[in-house]
Amino acid sequence: MKLVQIGAGNIGRSFIGQLFSRAGWEVVFADVNSDLVRLLQKERRYRILIKDENPEEIWIENLRALDAADQDAVAREIAFADLVATAVGAYALPSVYPLIAAGLKRRLARKRPLDILICENVLRGAELFREGLKPLLPAGFPFDKMVGLIETSIGKMVPIMPEDVRRSDPLLLYAEAFNTLIVDRRGFLGPVPDVPGLDAKDNIAAYVDRKLFIHNLGHAAAAYIGHVVHPDAVFTWQVLDDREIQDAARQAMWESARALMLRYSYEFDEHNQSDHIEDLLRRFANQALGDTVHRVGRDLPRKLGPEERIIGALRLDQQEGVPAPYTTLTLACALLFRAPDEKGEPYPADAEIGARLAREGPERILRDVCRLDAADPFDAEVIESASKACRCLSRRPHAAWLARFSSLEFAAFDEPL
Repeated sequence: MKLVQIGAGNIGRSFIGQLFSRAGWEVVFADVNSDLVRLLQKERRYRILIKDENPEEIWIENLRALDAADQDAVAREIAFADLVATAVGAYALPSVYPLIAAGLKRRLARKRPLDILICENVLRGAELFREGLKPLLPAGFPFDKMVGLIETSIGKMVPIMPEDVRRSDPLLLYAEAFNTLIVDRRGFLGPVPDVPGLDAKDNIAAYVDRKLFIHNLGHAAAAYIGHVVHPDAVFTWQVLDDREIQDAARQAMWESARALMLRYSYEFDEHNQSDHIEDLLRRFANQALGDTVHRVGRDLPRKLGPEERIIGALRLDQQEGVPAPYTTLTLACALLFRAPDEKGEPYPADAEIGARLAREGPERILRDVCRLDAADPFDAEVIESASKACRCLSRRPHAAWLARFSSLEFAAFDEPL
């Protein structure tokens, strides 16, 4: 059995490649990083260090690697693959569609359908792929009979490798022990592969929403609120050592959890939501993993997007009638996020948000980046509340402010501490 894994980055190698290689599949990586491709092709294996309560060293073998710039070579591999997976990031997807389309054209003559795992943490991934692939295929191509589009929920956390470690072993990856890939059972044309760690669900939308609005939101809350209160903290475990920060992240996650319980009552209840939230908080605080506040929070223009972890969660909460003060607090703190990398530099896009905040004020960013509409009553309330909290926290970034949210009243920010 052969998997073509497009994207040999952290998720592609530490998660997807690992699962299939350890299940006995051959894994063929395709990536635009020619240096990485050459090294993978030379070594034909790489190492993963599991950084968790039970440390483990894993060697991933039975692999090959291709330069994604060689479309013909990638298409040949796709033509004879049993499965294709992508893990390149939403911004890079347009470069992936031509590779897959070229492979699909070759498969048509053999009348061999192709299932594609979309490991991208994007909403409506199957719809995106359909829109990206169909224009590149011949007229009359039997798309629905030839292409299975499988959305996934990616819950594995992989930290940025320290520079000195990366220099000594460019293929080495650190990862947590969590190793479950939730997949859309209904997306497969063929059978679900018998691969340990694959967890097929009939309602993938519920689990995609849970990942974005509980996991990603909770991570963001820890990073953004934690950075405002503890600006010198480097690691996520450090900010979560502060019980007030941990509880603020928990409260934000529960706001989404309550909304998801209403929307997907047949999937989620108080018991399984509580288990999920507490397990995530334990994983976020994993000291051995060495995950940084910078990595978790960086790239504000994307993470403040209108369908992303904060604004998307606020809209979910609004639609289900759930008050969301801690999610709004997370939004306010995100505007103040400037956590630097290991070289002491902020992410460039985050620095630009900071410059705009000083120049234009929070309201403009909330309108332009988050796409909140001041003419909409709900959006206007979010703009007012988050802007007020942002200004007050910028003057007094102290954990004592967090207690004000227990009353669900942002007016408390008008009062002296």
